[in-house]
Amino acid sequence: MTAGLQAPQDESDTALSEDFAGHALFTHAPRSVSFNKLRKRLLRQVRQAMDDFAMLKGQKRWLIGLSGGKDSYGLLALLLDLKWRGLLPVELLACNLDQGQPNFPKHILPDYLASIGVKHRIEYRDTYSIVKEKVPEGATYCSLCSRLRRGNLYRIAREEGCDALVLGHHREDILETFFMNFFHGGRLAAMPPKLLNDEGDLMVLRPLAYAGEDDLAKFAAAMQFPIIPCDLCGSQDGLQRNAMKEMLAGIEAKMPGRKDAMLRALGHVNPSHLMDRALFDFAALGLSGVTEDRGAA
Repeated sequence: MTAGLQAPQDESDTALSEDFAGHALFTHAPRSVSFNKLRKRLLRQVRQAMDDFAMLKGQKRWLIGLSGGKDSYGLLALLLDLKWRGLLPVELLACNLDQGQPNFPKHILPDYLASIGVKHRIEYRDTYSIVKEKVPEGATYCSLCSRLRRGNLYRIAREEGCDALVLGHHREDILETFFMNFFHGGRLAAMPPKLLNDEGDLMVLRPLAYAGEDDLAKFAAAMQFPIIPCDLCGSQDGLQRNAMKEMLAGIEAKMPGRKDAMLRALGHVNPSHLMDRALFDFAALGLSGVTEDRGAA
């Protein structure tokens, strides 16, 4: 199904019809029509991503990566909402990796998760010192930091008997990654909504793949999540990702709807109209009636 379109009405859609009910996390959520529309839109987008990419196929226990930012809070809230409505038949475990950053408020996440009755695990690993030691002054920390974080989350998922690691990357994250690879990496690649790790024992899922960052920011503000800022990469200027974010924002401002169009394009690949000889056999293409491959990659 195409990103940006609402999922078709079916019997399970009736479970989204309650105006203000929900998990304990929503106890103090706004009782407004505008918030209810936002909440339903995000829920439908998450369900659509799960359906389109078969995220529930064989999954029984998910580890939710919770950084303390708006996106991961939104992910947790929407998954808990779907589970409360009987639309998500998996067990959820929230996990925060305390990476040893200075002034990190260690009490916020465990206190918040305990207050809403969410199962969680807080893990301490001083990857901050490793990143500061290995990355030269003035260089960006994001790549090494994310690799160290991902490795620890894989380990925790295995220890907790989870079969999937679920992350809060959204539409803009996917598009920014695509253009970073396009401009700086010389390849066409983005963040897939569903990925099997190299070891083949864990799925990486991104249920927010169709969700817009603006909607998630509005949702987080309305829900009054206790946001924890990143004092490592978030403190650096001139990141390539920031440049991509500004570029996409400028395009969207001039031509509204382009972000959704670009996201749809990532799902409609025509190998015969690109230049990758590993995806399309150009050598076999001739005038002998060889059928051109117009299918998606």
